[in-house]
Amino acid sequence: MIPSRHRFSKMIADGILYVIKQVLLIMLDILDVAFLIRAILSWIDPMDEFTVSRILFAVTEPLILPIRRLCERFHWFQGIPLDMPFMLTLLMMVLVRSLLTSL
Repeated sequence: MIPSRHRFSKMIADGILYVIKQVLLIMLDILDVAFLIRAILSWIDPMDEFTVSRILFAVTEPLILPIRRLCERFHWFQGIPLDMPFMLTLLMMVLVRSLLTSL
């Protein structure tokens, strides 16, 4: 049998991990919305003239940039009219979400 002090410590650790997991899931939800709005605005405001477009670019591009650089370095998806690094970032976010929800 686990002593009560260790049981209490485990409950605290489990609670902290639960809170961290929920915060990360909320952040992913917010990023999902930001990515969706950015995708829609790219049709309406392709030159990023709206302030909202610039804010969304500032929020989402740091996540996309490493994948964009990797694709450019290895010449992946050249000539494709879709922003594949954008799509790959979304895919990675889906994978991270499924990993978090399985914990």
